[in-house]
Amino acid sequence: MFSYEEYSQRYSRIAFERKSGVLEMRLHTNGGPLQWSDAIHTELVEAFYCVGQDTEVCVVILTGTGHEFCNSVEPGSFQFDPSVPPVALDQVYREGKGFLTNLLNIRVPVICAVNGAATAHSELALFNDIVLAADTTIFQDNHLTYGIVPGDGIHIAYPIAFGMNRGRYLALTGKAVTAQQALDWGAVAEVIPLDKLRDRAWELALILAQRPVLALRYTRELLTREIQRQLQDNLAFGLALEGFASGYGVWGHSSLHDKPKD
Repeated sequence: MFSYEEYSQRYSRIAFERKSGVLEMRLHTNGGPLQWSDAIHTELVEAFYCVGQDTEVCVVILTGTGHEFCNSVEPGSFQFDPSVPPVALDQVYREGKGFLTNLLNIRVPVICAVNGAATAHSELALFNDIVLAADTTIFQDNHLTYGIVPGDGIHIAYPIAFGMNRGRYLALTGKAVTAQQALDWGAVAEVIPLDKLRDRAWELALILAQRPVLALRYTRELLTREIQRQLQDNLAFGLALEGFASGYGVWGHSSLHDKPKD
């Protein structure tokens, strides 16, 4: 597997910094706020795996760039060609499982510093051990608004983070959640001014990094066990249903109510 010197220079949308046992992963698009894309979808699978194998890391910080964590989709990404054979969709399925599975397989605590709006793949923030939110943060999921089943992790993350009934309500309605609401509902640990967010993440990370490394690794394993079980039981199922429904929705530009064309 790649060394830190190799993997830290390998990815176009992830910037790394490692010091004193803490590794920061900063997501970006061309140096600005991350736009979700097929490229980051691919990069995260391998990057999380590499980080999980780096024995020099005691704590991970995951954050975004600028004033948004991930609030849009990169234009031109995820264009579905209905002429391709089904096996071509296996990459989307494999990566959809891989980046969340590999995130949870990182062997040390992960702190997420959510630096603003997280409306695209907000499960990437909510699945972590300590979630810090800038006071400008909102969480939102619009899968269903666009005719897509929220089966790529939201169906697991939202009920865990916000509570079973509220999580389902949010997934169905696309309602935005403010940082303060997320704090009140237990989805985030602290709400912090944006200009102090990164410093607070590093402060916590450096404190944790002083703990015995085996205690950190095994505590991480213990605290993620239930999420791991839910991923194992429900992620592939959700991705499959998302894929099935998309054949009638936004990708195919049709619906069950469309009349056949002559």
